[in-house]
Amino acid sequence: MQATPVNPTTMGVGKAIAVLTSGGDAQGMNAAVRATVRVGIYTGAKVYFVHEGYQGLVDGGDHICLATWESVSMMLQLGGTVIGSARCKDFRTKEGRTKAACNLVKLGITNLCVIGGDGSLTGANEFRSEWSELLQILLKAGKITAEEARRSSHLNIVGMVGSIDNDFCGTDMTIGTDSALHRIIEVVDAITTTAQRYTHTHSYLCFVGLESKLIFHQRAFILEVMGRHCGYLALVTALASGADWVFIPEMPPDDGWEDHLCRRLANQRSMGYRLNVIIVAEGAMDRFGKPITCDMVKNLVTKKLGFDTRSTILGHVQRGGTPSAFDRILGSRMGVEAVMALLEATPDTPACVVSLSGNQAIRLPLMECVQVTKDVTKAMAEGKFEEAVKLRGKSFENNWNTYKLLAHVSPAEVKSNINIAIMNVGAPCAGMNAAVRSAVRIGILQGHNMLAIHDGFEGLAHGNIEPISWAAVGNWTGQGGSNLGTKRMLPANIMEEISLNIAKFNIHSLIIIGGFEAFVGGLELVTGREKYEELCIPIVVIPATVSNNVPGSDFSIGADTALNTITSTCDRIKQSAAGTKRRVFIIETMGGYCGYLATMAGLAAGADAAYIYEEPFGIHDLEVNVEHLVEKMKTTVKRGLILRNEKCNSNYTTDFIFNLYTEEGKGVFDCRKNVLGHMQQGGTPSPFDRNFGTKMGAKSVLWLTDKLKECYRHGRIFANTPDSACVLGMRKRALVFQPLAELKNNTDFEHRIPKTQWWLKLRPILKILAKYKISLDISEKAAMESVIKKRGIV
Repeated sequence: MQATPVNPTTMGVGKAIAVLTSGGDAQGMNAAVRATVRVGIYTGAKVYFVHEGYQGLVDGGDHICLATWESVSMMLQLGGTVIGSARCKDFRTKEGRTKAACNLVKLGITNLCVIGGDGSLTGANEFRSEWSELLQILLKAGKITAEEARRSSHLNIVGMVGSIDNDFCGTDMTIGTDSALHRIIEVVDAITTTAQRYTHTHSYLCFVGLESKLIFHQRAFILEVMGRHCGYLALVTALASGADWVFIPEMPPDDGWEDHLCRRLANQRSMGYRLNVIIVAEGAMDRFGKPITCDMVKNLVTKKLGFDTRSTILGHVQRGGTPSAFDRILGSRMGVEAVMALLEATPDTPACVVSLSGNQAIRLPLMECVQVTKDVTKAMAEGKFEEAVKLRGKSFENNWNTYKLLAHVSPAEVKSNINIAIMNVGAPCAGMNAAVRSAVRIGILQGHNMLAIHDGFEGLAHGNIEPISWAAVGNWTGQGGSNLGTKRMLPANIMEEISLNIAKFNIHSLIIIGGFEAFVGGLELVTGREKYEELCIPIVVIPATVSNNVPGSDFSIGADTALNTITSTCDRIKQSAAGTKRRVFIIETMGGYCGYLATMAGLAAGADAAYIYEEPFGIHDLEVNVEHLVEKMKTTVKRGLILRNEKCNSNYTTDFIFNLYTEEGKGVFDCRKNVLGHMQQGGTPSPFDRNFGTKMGAKSVLWLTDKLKECYRHGRIFANTPDSACVLGMRKRALVFQPLAELKNNTDFEHRIPKTQWWLKLRPILKILAKYKISLDISEKAAMESVIKKRGIV
């Protein structure tokens, strides 16, 4: 389809948009408000803030005020909602909605953007459906003129879901959920370190013939997280923390769960675990609808097992804090899509909600989503729990299935005599260990023998291989780096040694977790099959690199953690200039030739520009950027942020750009530069990377198990077809296996990047939000989808 550039001066001219936040606040709402305001202004529309949610809409006056470009500056990193949110009884009455309609008509507002939960969005739809009736009431009462009624003949509504519970059907993630998971995991990590304490008796005891003793603090922790009607937070927390048990409202435990839970905890202790973690959603219940509370579980564990047990109810700490990088980008993308949906709407367009499916922004009919959300509650009330899980959506169902695979089960009694080896290749990154843990445990549950290869292909060539057990990977989920050890060496020059050790250790299949080196190494092994028959085994590559540059996957394990590190660092750097007027920061990010980190961090941190290799730039572009910042400094905004990918241009280095900005900005602003370096590879994994790694590890082993059955011929494994060596990656909405050989044509090997990268389409958003007058390509419109047909309910 031919591109349809949008003229920013015409699309929204003569139109007015109001934006409000309603119900419980959620981190990331401010990003959505900021994007709505700035994209609205970009299109030529007037944009109004409605302070204090629907109450402000009813009260009118100063509660509804014109927004400016500068009024949404420096709000990306703020939690909550700066325009306020309130639960409003007045709006539930016809009289209250009539007042709200009058306030909108007087200001010529016919487009309403509502950020809130299902209750807020349902209220917006009701308001829209009775709009004509409300206009007639106002006309009869003489509150508005006939001309005003004609100009405001219909009201367009678009919703964005802001809810930390992720309880709205139709979207994979609601605004605020990822940030809430960050708060929860921070607490889980802090709690688990207290349980890892031990004291060691003085070592001199060994010299007098006495046994040295370890005295452990063995504890069980029960954490209650939010989720009155939805167990998403609890479920993902359980996956991301490796919890022993989770209670969620969608899937109550079977009868006799008390004995089952105690058996499992006792079994864990007998295997040497000092720590047990149980996650409880606040709406958890048993099969008869009786609530399951933190205290109930604590008393059960204490009385039946005698464990030292602690319970913690996290409460509103989950709503607080700064938004994660994901929520800022999600809010920004949703805000852009919401404005486009409003300005493209006709009187016949149903009220829609802007949603996320995989990495795709989509529009769904609002009331269909609300109906499916109600259907979940109904299914739970009727005891149809499997149906409730399915209605929650594919993302929730996948999480539940992965949890079931890893929990409440014992290692297989019958061995398969299959040996699966697992290795890390390339640079270490956060989340690698979560993938290894998941793969090892799923493999053991399948009856396989799992082998750990230390130090990548070099370790495979040198025979640095050993069995790895269930207990050995016990607390790996939350650990950063690579516990297996990783090196960049490729297999091409050591192929003979590798093939000998594959035969020596009787390796039947191979999991390679790593970045571009893992991809290239996998390809070299496939090429080596022609010469070495030992290499004819199923191979799967799991992308894990901060650079997010592995062909075959939209996301790599580790990239989200790095993105959050860059974003939080940018926040601190910008804050350091809070008392200093007119300062520009130039920050260099990692990523090799891949500009993913620079671009996405630019969106999350509110950068003025992000220089990347994929989008060539010259001295004229640098000149335009400097002039843009000079103009910016004339406003009330006195800070600038420039990101530069480390290999974006060999001549326009970070030092060059710093010197150029310093010289050209002399007398207007001063500059500072920061090279973030390897801090981007460190740290504990984010909730997303833990969960993503866990799911990827599990899926890879299940795929290998099936592939090994296909490749078993004449008493041995022989795999030499293209589809026996694959990359497991996320493509749009699903995890898919793609043959390594097929991905070669879409790879720029010189620059170590895929030839097509989905995130490049987000770059115009970065520029528009930084106030650049550029064209926006909307040829790929987010078409309205039917959520009910998609779920197959009718």
